[in-house]
Amino acid sequence: MKIALYPGTFDPITFGHIDIAVRASKIFHKVVAVVAENPGKKPLFSISERLEMVKEAFSEIPEIQVESYSGLMVNCLNDFGATVLIRGLRALSDFDYEFQMAFTNRNLRSTAETVFLMPSSRYIYLNSTIVKQIAKLGGDISSFVPKYVMQKVHKKFNNEICN
Repeated sequence: MKIALYPGTFDPITFGHIDIAVRASKIFHKVVAVVAENPGKKPLFSISERLEMVKEAFSEIPEIQVESYSGLMVNCLNDFGATVLIRGLRALSDFDYEFQMAFTNRNLRSTAETVFLMPSSRYIYLNSTIVKQIAKLGGDISSFVPKYVMQKVHKKFNNEICN
């Protein structure tokens, strides 16, 4: 059985993330969406909040399992019996970083492969940072994230403003 990991911070998960994971699930027998703890980022949502949102997003897709992980993704590959990392490429600006990460991961674990998927054209510009910026300024994010996620994002910003 071919298992692939789709790691990300998912802060918050967007329709672009969902698009990539669903398309990957049509290629691999099982996809594990890994909600990663990235020490280089300061997420808006806690790991448990992100995990909850990602689980909800994939609740009706049995081929996609959701887990959290705080170590190196090459070790996570081992833990789940996977050999492939799924990464989304939106634009040329993503390529340099992803290219470096793919070769670093292969250097750390020679059997690690990275498969790049491009999102559907309607999500090519979409990322979590944009979603948070729009929401923080009171904008409508309903075309970027599921309703459940939208409610969590707006609640988070309303709580920050009130405190």
